[in-house]
Amino acid sequence: MNGKQHYLNIFKVTENQLKTLTDTALAHGGDFSDLYFEYTTYFNLLLKDGVVSSGGFHTDYGVGIRVLKGEKTGYAYSENTGMTDMIQAARAASAIALGTSGNRTYAPVQDKTYDLYPMAANWRAHNAECFLPFLKELEKEVFSRDTRIIKVIARMSDSVSDVMMFNSLGELTCDTRPMGSVTVTAVFQQGGKTENKTASRSFRMGAELIGPDLVRELSDEVVKGIDERFEATRPKGGQMPVVMGAGASGILLHEAMGHAFEADFNRKGQSIFSDRMGRQVCPKGVNVVDDGTVAFNRGSGNYDDEGVPAQKTYMVEDGILRSYLHDRISASWYGVPSTGNGRRENFRYNPIPRMRATYMESGEADPQGIIADVKQGIYVDEFSNGQVKIGEGDFTFFVKSGFLIENGRLTAPVKDINIIGNGPQALADIVAVGNDLKIDNGTWTCGKEQSVPVSCGMPTVLVSSLTVGGE
Repeated sequence: MNGKQHYLNIFKVTENQLKTLTDTALAHGGDFSDLYFEYTTYFNLLLKDGVVSSGGFHTDYGVGIRVLKGEKTGYAYSENTGMTDMIQAARAASAIALGTSGNRTYAPVQDKTYDLYPMAANWRAHNAECFLPFLKELEKEVFSRDTRIIKVIARMSDSVSDVMMFNSLGELTCDTRPMGSVTVTAVFQQGGKTENKTASRSFRMGAELIGPDLVRELSDEVVKGIDERFEATRPKGGQMPVVMGAGASGILLHEAMGHAFEADFNRKGQSIFSDRMGRQVCPKGVNVVDDGTVAFNRGSGNYDDEGVPAQKTYMVEDGILRSYLHDRISASWYGVPSTGNGRRENFRYNPIPRMRATYMESGEADPQGIIADVKQGIYVDEFSNGQVKIGEGDFTFFVKSGFLIENGRLTAPVKDINIIGNGPQALADIVAVGNDLKIDNGTWTCGKEQSVPVSCGMPTVLVSSLTVGGE
């Protein structure tokens, strides 16, 4: 990892100048101020019908300056790092402190040294000529897998962000964050019907991501289960047991439960879990985790966007609600340490509590045994288009693929149904957790006010009763 001087050189500032900026931001008496410097390069390439359909490269550069005083936040940013412009931004942010009450305490954090995503090959050392052969090989390989494929769309993107953070406590933290993503979509046609299937991978790693192993993996995945898609029907709906398959079904955990554990919703009394800290919210043995320390994971970070080191946080431990997900503001309000979940889209935005990699830990049940215990129900392995009411906990998710369960066996494939339920109730109604946790490494992005990369995961889980919207 690079030393701090490397980052000071990137942004053309000194530590004394950083101190001057935080002092200026606190000139009207704020409780806390911080600086967030960012230099990011982005590249993307899209291959459609064998030719490059689009591509681009751009750079983002600037600094965000924040002042906190009581319940008020002042924020300003500059797209250059000359002292004149940064001083103006600091003064603009400080204006919020005029005439407001404060005296909230912000404690320093203990630094930890992580290197969760070293780059073997820096994206910045490569260009389009390096990646076009990879996309063409991916397209060719997907076409070779199934004669029903009429179109393949392959795309890749990468970014590298150099980030430097400084605050009025004197903490200076730095990070270089890579991200590489590849997505392939195949369009299938059979008997007048058309089906689409997409496979993707996204990791915080360098250009070593690109290679023949990834071609094979994505090609295998994009054709898997397509026969069932063509055969699938819309079953009768009603209340029934639902088995959620390991992996991508973790998006339901993220949306329907994870957001309700974010501390800003709870601090404002907007979450159904606002008054449930320390209480039993699901059966014993169930552990729900938000983890920023998974190596190379899309949602991980050596630090969050407030300079707090990465952590693994048990939101639910052995069925008990143990922690919300905190940024520095909510941590100060609750009188607890930050969990390292202060995240932002870029330097133009305030950090807010956000998930990273959210998953349920493995239990002890055999996945096949879980299915065998269901007389009549639904097995779901892929959701999309979820809607959640944070306050009430109600959710609706569209099922992209699944199966009927009849007498303990997967039978007819199903599609075009909704799964409807309530987050707290669904947690309480968990009756079995499989021993097969899988983290899904797709291109998940969370859009709570701002867009940030996340990931999710689940073992096989049986919920005793959910509403299935079918015929």
